[in-house]
Amino acid sequence: MQDFFQQVPAFMPSIQALAFNLVVTIAILVIGWTVSTVIGRGLRKLADRSPRIDPTIVPMVYTVTVWAIRVFVIIAVLARLGVQTASIIAVLGAAGLAIGLALQGTLQNIAAGIMLLALRPIRAGEYVSVKGQGDGTVAEVGLFLTKLIQFDGIHLTLPNSLVWNNPIINYSRNATRRLDIDVSVRYGDDLELAMRELRELIEHHADVLADPAPQVMVTEYRDSAAAVNMRVWVDNAKYWDLRFDLYRQAQSRLAAAGLQLPLPVREVRAHSGEPVQGV
Repeated sequence: MQDFFQQVPAFMPSIQALAFNLVVTIAILVIGWTVSTVIGRGLRKLADRSPRIDPTIVPMVYTVTVWAIRVFVIIAVLARLGVQTASIIAVLGAAGLAIGLALQGTLQNIAAGIMLLALRPIRAGEYVSVKGQGDGTVAEVGLFLTKLIQFDGIHLTLPNSLVWNNPIINYSRNATRRLDIDVSVRYGDDLELAMRELRELIEHHADVLADPAPQVMVTEYRDSAAAVNMRVWVDNAKYWDLRFDLYRQAQSRLAAAGLQLPLPVREVRAHSGEPVQGV
């Protein structure tokens, strides 16, 4: 035991070097992790303040930036501990190839996310419909997933590959949008009067755009009524308000003009069923 204590001073330089190296390693890890988070948040705040940066790309840029810094930090930590990083990088490359082959679907989502951000068929804040998958307002296009908020407040999360590989209908991209409203006018009523009343309604409505000019036309003859179509153009933000208002006013406008609501009519014919007398 006395010999052990006598040899301790000889090991002190090595112990001190190891302790110092460990403290420096922990400091690099903590500082690097903190710096990655700060830089990521700074980029997000900068993007939120700039009107020139599309909000759609912010989540993906944040994720890529943060983890790129953290990967370099981990490599620096391993190098500080004396680990041969060249061999680790080679092993990680081989492992990445194997994982990539096993997770082809995940890589497809990443590639699809990059294409969505590069070509921008959808952007944050736009109302879109992904054919066969769902519709809603785009909340985020991430590295793996696209998040939509449906009109009833339900969050819909779709893998990027499903969004990219299906037809996308974007209802918000254009500043204006066409609105078609069908009104039924029963047979026997004055069709020309009905069309004049509906034309006056849309021509004097504050939300209907004058260019392109609004139209009123007969589009179909149904079983008990003629279908009269009101075709107007409206600012995208006012589309639903105008739609609901025209449906409310059209019927009351026709009723005030003396036109009645068309009802289904069925003609029933009866015969006596008596046998025909032969000659």
